[in-house]
Amino acid sequence: MSTLHNDARTNAHADAPAWLNIEQTRPPHAKIVATLGPASDSVEMIAKLVECGVSVFRLNFSHGDLEAQSERLKRVRQVLDHTPRAVAILGDLQGPKMRVGKVPDIDPDGGMILNPGDDILFRNGQGDAEILDGVPTFGATFDRLYHDVDPGQRVLINDGAIRMLVVDRADGQWLRCRVIVGGRITSSKGINLPESDLKMPAITERDWACVDWAVENKLDYLALSFVRSAEEILELRDRLEQICDDVPDKPGIPARIPVISKIEKPQALTNLSGIIDASDAIMVARGDLGVEMDVATVPVAQKYILAACAEKAKPCIVATQMLETMIENATPTRAEASDVANAVFDGADAVMLSGETAVGKHPDIVVDTMRRIIQTTEARVDELSDRGHVPSRLEEFPHRSAALAHGTWHIADELGAKCVAVWSQIGGMARYLSQHNFRIPIYAYTSSRVAARRMALYGGVTPVCLEPEGKGRLRDWTNTVEARVRADGIVKDGDAVVLIAGKPLGEVRAQSTLAILRIGDQDSGFRSAADTDDD
Repeated sequence: MSTLHNDARTNAHADAPAWLNIEQTRPPHAKIVATLGPASDSVEMIAKLVECGVSVFRLNFSHGDLEAQSERLKRVRQVLDHTPRAVAILGDLQGPKMRVGKVPDIDPDGGMILNPGDDILFRNGQGDAEILDGVPTFGATFDRLYHDVDPGQRVLINDGAIRMLVVDRADGQWLRCRVIVGGRITSSKGINLPESDLKMPAITERDWACVDWAVENKLDYLALSFVRSAEEILELRDRLEQICDDVPDKPGIPARIPVISKIEKPQALTNLSGIIDASDAIMVARGDLGVEMDVATVPVAQKYILAACAEKAKPCIVATQMLETMIENATPTRAEASDVANAVFDGADAVMLSGETAVGKHPDIVVDTMRRIIQTTEARVDELSDRGHVPSRLEEFPHRSAALAHGTWHIADELGAKCVAVWSQIGGMARYLSQHNFRIPIYAYTSSRVAARRMALYGGVTPVCLEPEGKGRLRDWTNTVEARVRADGIVKDGDAVVLIAGKPLGEVRAQSTLAILRIGDQDSGFRSAADTDDD
């Protein structure tokens, strides 16, 4: 091989972009939410998923009874009790999902076949589906179908695989539909009504039972499905305020479980601003959203929702079918890898796995694959932008932390800081820092295990739960931070770290003090003479 050829190969390797040869020492910015199910709820697999990078475990109340969820939760906590990293547990309420009633196997291959052009009937009070006078007749799980759906509106079955148009209705009695796209219909398939305004409660009796269970078992988050307006979220929040009366592990930590609103109805997009304001976090639930809306609008809706959350400094999760083929396969499609990457490029705080980890063949491989896609994408994001996206709407009062986070972003940017460390006892300051998209790690300290688990959802935030040393002096905490970031391999001597804390550490109060730590400089950070033993 010629010298010229060797030189060309060497130069090509030297000029390769950083993301091609990624060796990450820092944690991913975007978090991974993994749904637990039969494939992943053993103690051994839960431990593997934590090791692979899961930050939030999701319990899906749409599947299984509360007794089964209790057993699953015990196994999760058995693992997390021996895990140094903070990991949150999310309970996902089913919501008012309308479904077809029981369908006997009239067709030899199961269920009933509907053909384009067929007329079918939904009838109030119908038991098992049957053929009446030559017309397939079905029941449904909610009676509002016979009151609120008008002729000319669409009825979609099984995630839109079967499509119908309403042609007639006898109010409160029956609904006649004409099949546009046929297929096989079986028991309990979901019904979507994208053009109808159903007068149904946002929270069913079954949901309220799950809420009580979540409070009793001290879950870290609750997700509300099929949200249409801010009022529905406030109803859940009010109930949680009443029943979450146990004092958390530390004084001042809010008792109410934070609420995540799932955006999966067109009405939610119309009311998005108010919904975000009323929520603690948002989930882009693309499954039902893609059925209720034209599928061509879903990618745009995703970007719209993520941008709106960034403006209001609220965490946002992107969910559904991210690595769907990995339910069966050990590798994703190229399109799925690009889907995860695009969510990261758009600034998602977290990406979620559903069936991939709940019932898939390779739960740990799926999580590891998603983590690698996230880290590689974030390496490219760092190359593309010297400055992150700063939310344009910041509330100075009563949220003084928002203003301090804004200033911290500019200081870190000017200094080229390698990370930010904040004592955020209840997590408020950590959330504001997270939503400023620093593109550097944020270490968020608290003495509350509850607050640490809640912060596990925040993009870019590494929660650290520990008790303040001694009198809670800031100089001692400075030493603790320096030791941690050195151990994690993200700094070297002379690097800058931005420190934010209030005095004394461990008390709930607005963070009002900022200092610059220079690694290796014993007079930097909060180690100045002004920080005496009386602090």
